[in-house]
Amino acid sequence: MQIVCISRGTLAGGRALAEKLAAKLGYDCLSREELTEAATRAGIPVGKLEMAVVRRRPLDERLALEKDRYQAFVTATLCERALKGSIVYHGRTGHLVLPGLQHVLRVRVIQDPERRVEMVMERLGLDRAKALRYLEQVDEDRQRWVRTLYGTDWNDPGQYDLVVNLSNLVVDNAAAGLVHMSRLPEFQVTPVVQRTLQDLLLAARCRLQLGSDQRTRDMDVRVTAQDGVVTVTYLPRDAQRQELLPAALEGVEGIASILCTMASTNVLWIQERFDPANPALDQLIDVAGKWNAAVEMLQLTGEEVEPERAAAEPSPPAPAPAADGGILDDAQAPASEDENLAAVRQRLIEAGRAGSVRRVPASSARQVLNALDRSAPYNLVVIGEVFCDKNHAAQTRLTAEMVGMLAENLRVPVVEQKDLKAQFLFSPGQWVRMLVLGLLAATMFLLVFTHQLPVGEFLVKPGTSNRILAVLAVVAFVPAFAFCYGTFTRLLLRLLRFE
Repeated sequence: MQIVCISRGTLAGGRALAEKLAAKLGYDCLSREELTEAATRAGIPVGKLEMAVVRRRPLDERLALEKDRYQAFVTATLCERALKGSIVYHGRTGHLVLPGLQHVLRVRVIQDPERRVEMVMERLGLDRAKALRYLEQVDEDRQRWVRTLYGTDWNDPGQYDLVVNLSNLVVDNAAAGLVHMSRLPEFQVTPVVQRTLQDLLLAARCRLQLGSDQRTRDMDVRVTAQDGVVTVTYLPRDAQRQELLPAALEGVEGIASILCTMASTNVLWIQERFDPANPALDQLIDVAGKWNAAVEMLQLTGEEVEPERAAAEPSPPAPAPAADGGILDDAQAPASEDENLAAVRQRLIEAGRAGSVRRVPASSARQVLNALDRSAPYNLVVIGEVFCDKNHAAQTRLTAEMVGMLAENLRVPVVEQKDLKAQFLFSPGQWVRMLVLGLLAATMFLLVFTHQLPVGEFLVKPGTSNRILAVLAVVAFVPAFAFCYGTFTRLLLRLLRFE
């Protein structure tokens, strides 16, 4: 059940490379065009979605729901095929519909721009200028499609494990190199990978079922699954119909239980160790209550793949390795951590703020970023205790790097757990600060407007020394008043829940 995802552009050689690689490995080869045709046959208007993106039209509510159905269809199809056997998928960004799967080999294929222009001129009979405009337009449309559906940059090399330039490399040799790379331990299947695939498949099937049921097809929901526990997050406007969700999912196999939670957005909480006695839990519940959000927990196992030396001689295509696969089995966690995680989740369920729970074997900020679902509507990301096995200095540095990387890529506020209360909750100290600064701002305001004549005379008093004093007074007074009034206003808006 190995998965190789090849991201290709127009006439970049990605299709030929994918087909050659699949033939060498003995894997099934699946293209985006095949998935698009199958989705269209299933009643998903992929053509309308693409036209809306190409014409730069914002997706209306109906098309936004169809976008979710399309993503769920692609995820379900890839997971079903992968669970049956190893596959090579070539399209735009197939790995983005498989969040959390660390073993996917992600390859981007590029070609010399001049060579692409020559191929367009030859195949379409266009002159060079028109061929160049054609390629620029197609590349721009594809980049906009990826940005619209997944909220990421198609050209970001950080999205891929390898970028293959076919300008000076023949397809057969490139495929031979990828064969060897695909056999590295980092891209083999472990029990935790298989369970992640099953969870993704279950969540995608549930989303498709909700989208096809007449009672729930117009509900904007987000579905996740963890070990058979399906979490369905719906908007407040659908609160009266939430009892329809379990009924619509009755026919889906593999569901152990269903948790329905109402939220307009999600707060993502990332930690290695969850503790029900952590004060941050109450703070997160308060923030989620103010924002009407669900708290999604992402537990980092902090376990890295232990690479082993590859075989000296290439072997014929073979099935995926046994359960250990030369990789440390990261499926099991200590019982105490499981109990703590369950206790934290129970607290969130009791508060009505429980989102999904996921465990990700990540040990770096980039791995965490790759494991996230970019289409999820996060409004806040909270970084708790991470990199716990490092010394204090390294932990501080790596945590700061994670905060910066997630903030830059997700474009939402990302804060450390210790700063949550100060930035998003109203404490007694902030009450005092707001009242004192408000009183100072009001006093400064009244003094100026009740003594306008003396102030005016002071500002226009002749003489060089008097003018210097007037400038210094203005320079000192204006920032002081702006600080007092601005801070008072910010705290007042926070008190009134205008974050």
